[in-house]
Amino acid sequence: MTPKNADLPEAGTVRLVDYLVGELARAGVTHVFGVGGANIEDVYDAVHRTGAVRGVVAKHEFSAVTMADGYARTTRRLGVVAATSGGGAMNLLPGLAEAYASRVPVLALVGQPATGQEGHGAFQDTSGRAGSFDAREVFAPVSRFCARVDDADSLTELLPRAVAAARADPPGPVVLLLPKDVQQARVQLPCRGVATEPGVLPSGPTAAAPLDTVAVTAVADTLRGAERVLVIAGEDVAATDARAELAELAQRLGAWVAVTPDAKDVFDNSDPRFAGVAGVMGHANVEDCLRQADVCLLVGTRLPLLARGGLDRALAATEIVCLGAEPPFVPGTTLLGHLPDTLREVTGLLPPRRRACPQHSGPLPTVMPSPDPGAEGRTIPYTEALAAVEAALPDDAHVFVDAGNAGASAIHLLPAPRHGRFVVAVGMGGMGYTFGAAIGAALATGRRTYVLAGDGAFFMHGMEVHTAVEHAAPVTFVIFNNNAHAMCAVREEFFQGGIRSDDLFSRTDLAAGMAAAFPTLQVTGAEDAAHLRRALLRSNAGGGPAFIALDCEPAEIPPFLPFQSFAEATRATRATETTETTDSEESSHERGVVHVG
Repeated sequence: MTPKNADLPEAGTVRLVDYLVGELARAGVTHVFGVGGANIEDVYDAVHRTGAVRGVVAKHEFSAVTMADGYARTTRRLGVVAATSGGGAMNLLPGLAEAYASRVPVLALVGQPATGQEGHGAFQDTSGRAGSFDAREVFAPVSRFCARVDDADSLTELLPRAVAAARADPPGPVVLLLPKDVQQARVQLPCRGVATEPGVLPSGPTAAAPLDTVAVTAVADTLRGAERVLVIAGEDVAATDARAELAELAQRLGAWVAVTPDAKDVFDNSDPRFAGVAGVMGHANVEDCLRQADVCLLVGTRLPLLARGGLDRALAATEIVCLGAEPPFVPGTTLLGHLPDTLREVTGLLPPRRRACPQHSGPLPTVMPSPDPGAEGRTIPYTEALAAVEAALPDDAHVFVDAGNAGASAIHLLPAPRHGRFVVAVGMGGMGYTFGAAIGAALATGRRTYVLAGDGAFFMHGMEVHTAVEHAAPVTFVIFNNNAHAMCAVREEFFQGGIRSDDLFSRTDLAAGMAAAFPTLQVTGAEDAAHLRRALLRSNAGGGPAFIALDCEPAEIPPFLPFQSFAEATRATRATETTETTDSEESSHERGVVHVG
């Protein structure tokens, strides 16, 4: 039926929000995550009406951003979040900060009061007028591009610019501020032959700049002349889908391959070349290989402190070459460029023969002292719990690891799935990131997705389980409950002379609480590692979310380098008490301690 003129005030025009959602769909966006409100409701109305993009309403705007973040990290497509003005807009900031620091392409559509109300006491006014603060100045530091859409016609210019900035090298979040009246304004439809014809937005990364051929040759010459090479690979390998290029280069060089804590999935953890995780949650074998290496090749990482903690002396004594979009935090020879192109160009100048790597011990786990055997209650050690997770984890699953003791243990102990992501948000390291991010990933890919988080992270943003239930997202939430902010408590004991009671909590029965709140949710309170494994396998077989809680000991020390000297002292003290000797022990403060925030 042809619409009447009353239904279409101007022939060939649509609401700006309908145009916006249509262009996002043409660019490959399948989901918009967020929380509604009066000044963003028109965007959600357009999402509902078009049907081309699925709207997912979160419980909190931070988690909505992390949903878009997880969506982007697992699909390599643009993640989109939409939120209203005022407090809703401000709640986006920590999630955008993570996306900015971790170079994740996310578009934030942020509602604003109508233009005629700004500067005149509008509710949630952030125009910068009449004493209000300017939202552009707030979002600019955590975005690659931030603009206010002052009129409908300007969107056709600003939207492509924003998306191009999100996909540039380096990528990151971008923000468009959308006043209420501009969202409702009419825009002229572009002339297109068919609905499937490409729109104005780029559907992939922007074209890469040509490489410096002289620099490529110099890097290749350096690598050819090296007898032993240690590669340390980072998250940009996953972000640019350069795993195959990395593997080929490592084979040509006969190199060991280590990974940064946020990039455990960029190289096959079962490969004989795999040296382990570098840095403060890593494996001693990486330092052993580095000390033997003639060249340390950084691939897709700037090697921040979490990835180089404990390695600085060895790095200073080793020639360093870096391939990536940004210069590293350590001195060395740098070849800047789009990573897959750079890897292919350098590899093409190396001899075609594939070489075996020198022998090494592999990523043997650091032995940490077991929890005090006198601790009350039945708890599951991290080593046993993570062994159960490893046994149940599907090869194509995604894993999202939250901050804290459980997260440090997972990074150290749990191999990445061979065909899935292993995501750790170390950009800002915010607790609770995984709950939204895993939902975004699961809805985007349809794959079973695991969340590994502590109870502290759960109490921050764990109610996104409700979102998973509402959308039947295939997410398995595994909560390591030690009834504490345990990493804070361990730091207090080791660095500040004693644990403060405010980081130790009364016991909570998370499984019972979630079972009562969500009758359709598959909930398990795991009593031991075997029970945990069975619950995980049952969740794999189901189609929707599952929630598994297990009790852990708050005093258990994770394999975190800043704690290791104290862990050694703990073992020594226990040995001394056992043998009833009185020999003095070396003070932990006399040992080398790596301090990480």
